Amino acid sequence: MSAASSARQILTRLHEVMAGRTHAQHKLDRVVEIIADSLSSEVCSIYLLREGELELYATQGLNPSAVHVTRLALGEGLTGTIAKNIATLNLAEAASHPDFQYRPETGEEKFHSFAGVPIVYRERAVGVLCVQHADPRRYEDVEIEALQTTAMILSELIAHKELVDDTETIAFDEVHTECEVMQGLALVKGLAFGKAVFHQPRVEIDQVIAEDIEAERQRVYRAFDKMRDQIDAMGREPEFGKGGEHVDVLETYKMFAYDEGWSRRINEAIDSGLTAEAAIERVQQRTRMRMREIDDPLLADRMHDLEDLSNRLLRIVSGQLGTAATQGLRRDTILFARNLGPAELLEYDRRRLKGVVLEEGSLTAHVVIVARAMGIPLVGRLPGILARVSEGDEILVDADMASVTLRPTQAHLDAFEGRFIKSRERQAAYAELRDVEPFTRDGTRITVMMNAGLRDDMSMLQVTGADGVGLFRTEFQFLVSATLPQRERQMRLYRDVLDAADGKKVIFRTVDIGGDKAVPYLNNDIAERDENPAMGWRALRLSLEREGLLKAQARALLEAAAGRQLSVMFPMVSEPWEFDAAKAIFDEQAEFLRARRKRLPAEIEFGCMLEVPSLAETLDLLAPKVSFISVGTNDLTQFLFAADRANPKLAARYDWLSPAILRFLARVSQNLVGTDVRLGVCGEMGGRPLEALALLGLGYRRLSITPAAIGQIKELVRKVDLDEISAQMQTWLSNPPAAMRAALGDWARAREIDIE
Repeated sequence: MSAASSARQILTRLHEVMAGRTHAQHKLDRVVEIIADSLSSEVCSIYLLREGELELYATQGLNPSAVHVTRLALGEGLTGTIAKNIATLNLAEAASHPDFQYRPETGEEKFHSFAGVPIVYRERAVGVLCVQHADPRRYEDVEIEALQTTAMILSELIAHKELVDDTETIAFDEVHTECEVMQGLALVKGLAFGKAVFHQPRVEIDQVIAEDIEAERQRVYRAFDKMRDQIDAMGREPEFGKGGEHVDVLETYKMFAYDEGWSRRINEAIDSGLTAEAAIERVQQRTRMRMREIDDPLLADRMHDLEDLSNRLLRIVSGQLGTAATQGLRRDTILFARNLGPAELLEYDRRRLKGVVLEEGSLTAHVVIVARAMGIPLVGRLPGILARVSEGDEILVDADMASVTLRPTQAHLDAFEGRFIKSRERQAAYAELRDVEPFTRDGTRITVMMNAGLRDDMSMLQVTGADGVGLFRTEFQFLVSATLPQRERQMRLYRDVLDAADGKKVIFRTVDIGGDKAVPYLNNDIAERDENPAMGWRALRLSLEREGLLKAQARALLEAAAGRQLSVMFPMVSEPWEFDAAKAIFDEQAEFLRARRKRLPAEIEFGCMLEVPSLAETLDLLAPKVSFISVGTNDLTQFLFAADRANPKLAARYDWLSPAILRFLARVSQNLVGTDVRLGVCGEMGGRPLEALALLGLGYRRLSITPAAIGQIKELVRKVDLDEISAQMQTWLSNPPAAMRAALGDWARAREIDIE
């Protein structure tokens, strides 16, 4: 029997039960009998979350006296584990699982096999449906599928008070009134204040069991057609005509909208006896379950795009089309969502949308690219926050500190307002430095450049007065594309970037993908999971292995820079021969274009990033070959300390101002004295005031940093005497103080250098 027919059999019999006039407990008792009988299982039990614990509400096969007596905390026993993790368990021998707990009052000692699925309502587990059997066996996939479909039906029936008399005691919703501060992940920095608005009001599913399967199928077909028309129309909006990475985002989005596999799964759910709305919700639940098991952040982000489309489809088929965007924002708003699709973010009124808060989200998500271009602060990775906030709550978003304050007290509001005003004043003061060249007190010109990765980032070059782009991350175009970007598309992007730079230097870093930046269109052996992706098969290693990828990029860069200066930087160079091999590919492509009388750049300079410590041991061999070297402090730090920067336990353990890092950077600087190599730093370290001060004292005269930090660093440079800070750093490196950060902070404050 197929999963659809098995589920349909259960749903048909459930429909008969619900049509009866018996009381709720009798209906619940009949439900477990029907499920046990349909799956030929000796036990079927339903637990519901009541007053913070899972209570046995009905059973077929266990001791009836255990009903409303057996209770389990979330995470306790197999049932509690299912509810806590919102995950399915399927065990041939239940007692072998580490979370197994025996409850003698249930009489379950004779049953070996166990399968359980969460009963989920509004993305929270509110109960568990489980089956057991005396013989040790794993339940078949079709049986698990039928259980999951049935659990979804039960959640709706229970929520609508059709299966329990005391729904008010079931923990479907919680109301919070106290102030809470939650820490997440800063995705787009900035400060914001506003009232909470949920991106997507809940679509209430009034009917879950279909009366006419074919009619439900036609409803879904019509909804798919309408949704696809909406996505196509979005691509014709003026914003998308300007170009930019969000165009590539929309193309990936459209790929999902036309995916036949997705529509087939919804049709299969309708075949099991569900209405169109319930079928979409069923497939959406399955997607969420899969997302919880996905470790690959890029694959998880693509699944979020599918979730975004599911929400859109559900609203269309139900006729409940309103989102916060379509209804219009009436006040300054902080938008809340579990996750958010890039296209939906673009639908919001930018004048009212002040910030975005996500339960999930990652730095590689499509929505982050769009939010950054819109200038909207965004904080993610706040699990459970949707259940802790109510529509209209006052919210403070501090994306600089990755925190979100719910229902702030007056003290919180006063502190935030003071910080907000101070931030605005500082930004205004820094804006006045746009055209001021950053000379130190002793007259040395420091080069302050900005990092970028999007075409839209280039506008910040004029806003900040940066000397140029010290790092343009070319991989962003690869990461947001559904397919490998063709050479012509790459060339258009690079040409647009150079045009926007208007003569200022732009250093293009060749593509850094692979490892933890996997892309779906590369062969499986490339996307293969690394034990440690940061130190795995990525960046220049991948490009040299897949030479065609680097050849296409080299041609695109050379053609885009025709008649202009081209600066190229290779990432993750470990030994000089890797630089030689990469440069040879560019030389070969330049010769190819020259032979065809194509116009070449007026000047080409090559450099590399120093992020792998081994390269520091061969600087004497590398220096004659390069025009510049840029230290990538983010990767360098994790390599020096053998500390994965993606591991939250290690994120704050190692300090950029530790003697180990500073001595390494000092040695690199000293080894290049007397050469023609321009030495700089591109990384977060250079954009932090204390760290930038230390770098100046170590001999670094070029910094490439985030645009938001440029004003403050230019101001800092003007207050520094290089001879003084250089002498002090030498003293500290020879005899490090107990707390380098504190010592450097005291030194700066004594000279009225702003380090906040």
